[in-house]
Amino acid sequence: MNTLAKPQPISMPEGQVAVLDDEVEAARFTRWTSVANGRRLGESSLRIGGMHCAACASTLEHALQSVPGVTAVRVSAAGQCATVSWDVGLTRPSALVQAIEQAGYSATPDTVAGARAMRLKESRDALWRLFVASFCAMQVMMLATPSYVSAAGQLAPDLKQLLDWGSWLLTLPVMIFAAAPFLTGAWRSMRHGRIGMDVPAALGMLVAFIASSGATFDPGGLFGHEVYFDSLTMFISFLLGGRYLEMRARHHAERSLEDTVGRLPEVALRENPDGSVAAISVLRLQRGDIVRVPVGGAFCADGALTQGQTSADESLLTGESAPVQKAVGDVVVAGSLNLGAPVAMRVEHVGADTRYEAIVAMMRDARTQRPLATNEGDRWAAPFLWAILVLAALAAAAWSVIDPSRAVWVAVSVLIVTCPCALSLAAPSAMLSAAMAMAKQGLLLRRVEAIEGLARMQVLFIDKTGTLTEARRQRATMIRTGHDGRWTDDAVRRQAASLAAWSTHPLAQVLAQEPAQATTTWHGLFETPGQGIEGCAGDGSIWRLGRASPGLPVAANDGAEAETWLSRNGQPVACFRFTETVRVGAVEAVRALEQDGVRVILLSGDSLDRVNQMGRLLGLLDGQGGMAPQDKLAAVKVAQARGEHVAMLGDGINDAPVLAQADTSIAMGEGAQIARAQADGVLVTNDLQDVVRARALAKRTLRVMRQNVIWAASYNAACVPLALLGWLPPWAAGLGMATSSLLVVLNSLRLSR
Repeated sequence: MNTLAKPQPISMPEGQVAVLDDEVEAARFTRWTSVANGRRLGESSLRIGGMHCAACASTLEHALQSVPGVTAVRVSAAGQCATVSWDVGLTRPSALVQAIEQAGYSATPDTVAGARAMRLKESRDALWRLFVASFCAMQVMMLATPSYVSAAGQLAPDLKQLLDWGSWLLTLPVMIFAAAPFLTGAWRSMRHGRIGMDVPAALGMLVAFIASSGATFDPGGLFGHEVYFDSLTMFISFLLGGRYLEMRARHHAERSLEDTVGRLPEVALRENPDGSVAAISVLRLQRGDIVRVPVGGAFCADGALTQGQTSADESLLTGESAPVQKAVGDVVVAGSLNLGAPVAMRVEHVGADTRYEAIVAMMRDARTQRPLATNEGDRWAAPFLWAILVLAALAAAAWSVIDPSRAVWVAVSVLIVTCPCALSLAAPSAMLSAAMAMAKQGLLLRRVEAIEGLARMQVLFIDKTGTLTEARRQRATMIRTGHDGRWTDDAVRRQAASLAAWSTHPLAQVLAQEPAQATTTWHGLFETPGQGIEGCAGDGSIWRLGRASPGLPVAANDGAEAETWLSRNGQPVACFRFTETVRVGAVEAVRALEQDGVRVILLSGDSLDRVNQMGRLLGLLDGQGGMAPQDKLAAVKVAQARGEHVAMLGDGINDAPVLAQADTSIAMGEGAQIARAQADGVLVTNDLQDVVRARALAKRTLRVMRQNVIWAASYNAACVPLALLGWLPPWAAGLGMATSSLLVVLNSLRLSR
């Protein structure tokens, strides 16, 4: 077995440790990267159970950061998940899980099966707690009814004490079992020297229970004769009910996300050299394997068909629901569904190299990102909670003078009603819902702050080739400029296609699709962003494909067509010209953005004539051509220096620096890997209309965040004075607190529709 680090004694079962620490199995929830000095880092995604507030996220971050070898931690309370970067030589996944469990939470690898099992357990536990609290609360209310309906002196003292004893017995399972999440959450926070959202609620429960217990067993003692078991059990029931509904809403969103990305099969049917078929884990596939895919199954890796014809559902990657026809030689992608007939495919990319895993990784990143608004909220959360405790103590002191019999439940009401759960959920719940909605629409976010950037962008710089134009619908016309008899037209096309296959530039990809088979083996390949690619052939000649070099004789071009040049040893061989096809919906998308107040500026490395032609087609007044990567970068910096919020939409290697510099950046799904890595989001559908829809959703998200904050602040402003005046009993405070948090979550979930 291949383990990631030296074993360390931990309390988990040995078999479970072996599964977590097996490098092949860990790949289900871990991405691997190499850094300087030969170090290897893993980034593991874990699902967390038992989280209820933002303070839980801070507690877990501190617990994980204390593990030797952990380099970075992101925990999301709204997403109920954590992303941990760790040094492979110093720790392992089981140590991360152990640290989480020692902090009082549960953890499981962030896989579809593990997440579903955790949700099922969480749902069952929450439902049982709610049932126990509600059932006992009804019985306690029945026992308390005689005290409410009888006149003064009608209820005998011994009978009242008997009813109080019964209420105490029925409250015990509520406090021990149903209220356990609040009490343990408060204890975790206090044990780590932090104050969380559970502390005021737990303190209110304990104060009410202790005071009522004292009044039950010693009616004439320090706590008087008033009991609050009915208010206490009702409060816990309402609070559990609100959390249960929040949990159901969160689970629904997570199931929708898993339905979108949980398509990879667990097992692949790999052909052996003797023609037999063996079922193996998809994690053990290697490049070059031949895999059979049955009808209705999902393609388990990126590759090409080697046998059969079929149709594939690629809606996850393209957003198009219509099946795509596939024949021998066509590319298929992991996660797409085989709809037509049984086929065989050759594996070319597996694991993290597939487009599917890139999508899943970005979704995981988006779930664990903490918006700036959340970080701001965390700064004032602790002072606010301390203020609550002080306010409750002052209220108890004041009422002990005004009316000692009401001092306890006034303090309890203040503790409960002012719990800032709704405020802590206002921003992250809205951001998470919007990010998941954008993912379903085809825009995957690596940083959730991009939502705010989309809503506030004033200038959008947009690349032309591969972004506004669609490479798949282009065809190349070859014009020979050299007439060496050793090179026929077909041979030139093969050379161009062979060299172009090593580039991700959209025009190169068009040439790479030439039907002629290319067999040239290249050495010393080198690509200059925005200029071209060159390589050394087997005979030692240097071939170059890209822009025309200075001094080369070029054929006349009126600027209406894009072109790229093929040269051998510095001498032109052929010019390939492309009639560019504008992406469907691009014109409407650009116009919609400008009508929405966004100034769209076209940036391109192509000639100014072609840029102006595209600008006229799109109705754009601003366009700059002949730009090198550094020129595009300078244009973005100039706009930022004017104080404008700048966004960039591009696809190529030469766009990567600009995407990194822009305030908000989006890369096309068909674009270069380096461009997608630098961008805040990836437009997997390659449909510019989705940018328009994403901006509209982003603006709605900011409105929903403001609504959430206003509602939570208004609720506290209205209810705190009522609690201080003694007009709000504990059960009503609990109902208000639960309802406030639930309304915030439900309001945020509207964004996911």
